[in-house]
Amino acid sequence: MASESSPLLAYRLLGEEGTALPLNGAGAPGGASARKLSTFLGVVVPTVLSMFSIVVFLRIGFVVGHAGLLQALAMLLVAYFILALTVLSVCAIATNGAVQGGGAYFMISRTLGPEVGGSIGLMFYLANVCGCAVSLLGLVESVLDVFGTGPSGLRVLPQGYGWNLLYGSLLLGLVGGVCTLGAGLYARASFLTFLLVSGSLASVLISFVAVGPRDIPLTPRPGPNGSSLPPRFGHFTGFNSSTLKDNLGAGYAEDYTTGAMMNFASVFAVLFNGCTGIMAGANMSGELKDPSRAIPLGTIVAVAYTFFVYVLLFFLSSFTCDRTLLQEDYGFFRAISLWPPLVLIGIYATALSASMSSLIGASRILHALARDDLFGVILAPAKVVSRGGNPWAAVLYSWGLVQLVLLAGKLNTLAAVVTVFYLVAYAAVDLSCLSLEWASAPNFRPTFSLFSWHTCLLGVASCLLMMFLISPGAAGGSLLLMGLLAALLTARGGPSSWGYVSQALLFHQVRKYLLRLDVRKDHVKFWRPQLLLLVGNPRGALPLLRLANQLKKGGLYVLGHVTLGDLDSLPSDPVQPQYGAWLSLVDRAQVKAFVDLTLSPSVRQGAQHLLRISGLGGMKPNTLVLGFYDDAPPQDHFLTDPAFSEPADSTREGSSPALSTLFPPPRAPGSPRALSPQDYVATVADALKMNKNVVLARASGALPPERLSRGSGGTSQLHHMDVWPLNLLRPRGGPGYVDVCGLFLLQMATILGMVPAWHSARLRIFLCLGPREAPGAAEGRLRALLSQLRIRAEVQEVVWGEGAGAGEPEAEEEGDFVNSGRGDVEAEALARSANALVRAQQGRGTGGGPGGPEDGDTEGPTTALTFLYLPRPPADPARYPRYLALLETLTRDLGPTLLVHGVTPVTCTDL
Repeated sequence: MASESSPLLAYRLLGEEGTALPLNGAGAPGGASARKLSTFLGVVVPTVLSMFSIVVFLRIGFVVGHAGLLQALAMLLVAYFILALTVLSVCAIATNGAVQGGGAYFMISRTLGPEVGGSIGLMFYLANVCGCAVSLLGLVESVLDVFGTGPSGLRVLPQGYGWNLLYGSLLLGLVGGVCTLGAGLYARASFLTFLLVSGSLASVLISFVAVGPRDIPLTPRPGPNGSSLPPRFGHFTGFNSSTLKDNLGAGYAEDYTTGAMMNFASVFAVLFNGCTGIMAGANMSGELKDPSRAIPLGTIVAVAYTFFVYVLLFFLSSFTCDRTLLQEDYGFFRAISLWPPLVLIGIYATALSASMSSLIGASRILHALARDDLFGVILAPAKVVSRGGNPWAAVLYSWGLVQLVLLAGKLNTLAAVVTVFYLVAYAAVDLSCLSLEWASAPNFRPTFSLFSWHTCLLGVASCLLMMFLISPGAAGGSLLLMGLLAALLTARGGPSSWGYVSQALLFHQVRKYLLRLDVRKDHVKFWRPQLLLLVGNPRGALPLLRLANQLKKGGLYVLGHVTLGDLDSLPSDPVQPQYGAWLSLVDRAQVKAFVDLTLSPSVRQGAQHLLRISGLGGMKPNTLVLGFYDDAPPQDHFLTDPAFSEPADSTREGSSPALSTLFPPPRAPGSPRALSPQDYVATVADALKMNKNVVLARASGALPPERLSRGSGGTSQLHHMDVWPLNLLRPRGGPGYVDVCGLFLLQMATILGMVPAWHSARLRIFLCLGPREAPGAAEGRLRALLSQLRIRAEVQEVVWGEGAGAGEPEAEEEGDFVNSGRGDVEAEALARSANALVRAQQGRGTGGGPGGPEDGDTEGPTTALTFLYLPRPPADPARYPRYLALLETLTRDLGPTLLVHGVTPVTCTDL
C-alpha cells in the first residue's frame, strides 16, 4: 500500500475488541440455535479476528522497521504476557459455575457488584461504539487509497468529508443490517471472514518464499518549496542474512504518515493496541454449547495462534525486507504478494468483521445494561427484543450513536481513549478474579486452576501501566469517568441479589483482625464505650437510638431485641425474618449499629443472653443501655421523624415494604407490659454482676432535635450538659470525692461533647457541699483532676443540706442504696430533695430548662441533658420496686436524663 491516511492510522493505533453476542440464561434473549455455537465458531474465530483486525496487514512493517527484530520480539512477549494474565483471570471466572451471556460486563458486575460493573459496562459499550466507527473509517480510507481520486488511487470514487461520511454511513447500514438480523447471520459472516483472512495471510506467507527480489516504489515526498524529490525505492531482498542482520537492532525514525518521531513507548503502544481482543470469545458466552469449557480452551488456542502468526511475520519481514521498505511503506504486503487483490480482500474483510463485532457487541452490552435497569429510563428502549429474542432496538440505538461518531471524521485522539477503555475492562476482570481469590470464599472453586492471586495482581498492575503508557490523559479521564459512574450508581441503588465480593473481602479481613484483637492487651487509655441498647419497639425509641449512636465514640454499638417465646412450641424460629426490618431501621435512622435478636421466655433471660453472646472476640459490649421504666405514654416517633415519613417510606416496585408496616404500633397506655418492674431492676442488677456498665435513659424524646442530628450544633441554641458525679441517694465521701462511677459519668459526658452536634454545649459539673463545709477547696481538687484528665468543664459548688458528709470516703455496700440504711420515708425525702436541687440548678440563671422551674424567665442556655449517678440496686430483690420508685422520684421533671453506673476504670492520665 503506497500511503496511509490519518483515520487509517487511527485504526492502526487502536486495535479492535470483539464483544458480546446475545445474552442468554434466565430471562435473556437469544434463540436456541445461537447456543449451538462450537468452541471454534464461538470463541476461536471471533477472538482471532479481533486480535488480528485490519492492522495485522499494516502493523508488521511499522513495528519491525522502527524497533528492529530483537526489540519487536521483546515487545511482543511483554504484550502477550500482559494479555495472558488477563486470559488466566477470564478462564478462572468462566469456569466458576454457570456462565450466562454478557461477557466482561456480566463477569465484572456479578463479582464486584452493580456499581463497578455498570460503570465498566457503560465504558465498554462506548468503546465498542467508537471502535465500530474507527473500523468503518479505516475501511473507507483503505478503499479510497485504492479506488479514490488521490495520487495513487484509480480515480473511481470521489473523496472529501461529505463523500467519506456517505461511504461510512453506507457501510454502517450494511453492518447494522447484518447485526439486526441476528447473531446467527453474524456468526456465519464471521466464519466467512475468517476464511478470507486466513487465505490472505496464507498468500502473504507463500509470497515471502515464492516472490523473488524486487524494488518497490515508495510514496513520493514533497521537497522544499513544493518541489518534487526523485523517486525512491524500497527493496525486497528475499531471504538474506545481511538483511536480517541490518534489521536486528532498533532504528527509530519519523512516521511517514504523521511526521511524529517514533520511540520505544510509541511503537510498543501500537503493537499492544493491535493485540487486544482477548475478550471476544468470552463475550459470546451466551451463545456457546459449553461456555465453561469453550472459553478457556478457545481463548488460549486463539491467543497462541495469533502469537505464532505474529512471530512468524516478524521473522519473515526481517529476513526479506530492508529497513527503508519497512519504515516507508507499512502496507508492503500488497506489493510483494503473488496476487495483491487478495491482500486487499483480507484488509476489507477484517475491517468489516471488526465493525460488525463492535456493533453487535455494543448492542448486547447495552441490552444487558438496560435489562439490569442500572440507568433507569435512559436505556429503557434498549430492552425491546424481537420474537426470536434479538435485541434489535439496542442495535438501532447503537447504530445511531455510531453514526454520530462518524460525523467526527477523524478519530486519532479517540483511538487511544477506546483502547484505554478496553484496558480498564481487562483490569476490572483481573480485579474481579483477584477479589474472589483473596476473599477465599468456598464457592469460588474454578475448574481452571492455572492462575493465582499473583497473576491477577500482575494483570491489574500491567493493564494500569499500559493505560498510562498509551495515553496518560485518556487513562486518567477513564478512571475519573468510571468513578463518577460508580458514584452515580451507588447513589441510585441497584440489584443486591448479584452478591458483592466486597462483603466477602470485608469478612475475610475482619475475621483476621478480630483474631488479632486480644482482650488481654486491653489498656484503659484506649478504652471506648461499646454499647448494647435493648429496644422493645423502635417506634418509641428513635431519639434514644440516635443518642446511643453519639455516645459510642467509634466503639461497638449493638441494637438488641428480645422476642418472647419458646422455640419448642413454635414451628420455626420467628427471629430470623425480623432481621431485614431491623437492618432497614438502622439504615433509615442513619446509625452505625449492629443488630442482635434473640428468642427467650422472658425479657430478663433474653437480656442475659445478649449480654453474654453479643459481639465477637475483643468487640463485645461493655455497657448496657436501657430506656427508663415509667408510666409515660409511649410515643410513635415514626409519625414525626422526617426519615420515617410515608413519602420517604413509599415503596417502589420490587423494594421492601415501609418500616411503618414492619413494627407494631406502640403499646396503648394501661396495657400489659412485656417487662415487669421487678425484672427491669433485675436486668440492671444482672448487668452489674456481669461487670457491665449501665446507662438508663429517661425522656430522651425531649432532647433538642439539633442535638441528635449528624451535623454540627455550633449555630443552634446554646445548651448545658449537667453532670452530678455524686450518688444523690447515698451522698457519702468527702467534698470533691469522685469514685470510679463518678469518673465514668465524666467520661460519658466528655464523649458526648466530642460529637459535632454537641460541640457548642457547655459541660457543667456540680459539687454538693454540706451546710458547714467551706467552699473552694473541693472545687480546686476537682479542677486539678479535670486538668489531668484533659476535660474542659465549668465547676459549680452547691450547698445541700443532705450533701456529702465529712470524713474519708466509704466503700459502697452491696444493697445499701440509701445512706445508713434509712427507712422508706427518709429515702423518699432524700430523693425529693435531690430532685429539687437538680431542678433548681437547671433553672438558675438559665431561663429554665426542660423540666426546670416554671417561673424561670431569664435568658441564657438551657440544660439539654443531665447525667446522674445511678446507685447500685439493692441485694434484696424484694426492694426492687422501691428502688425503681426512688429513681422515678429522683429524675421526675428533669427532662432528658441519663442515669449512669460505671464499674470499670475508664479514664487515664498516662501519655
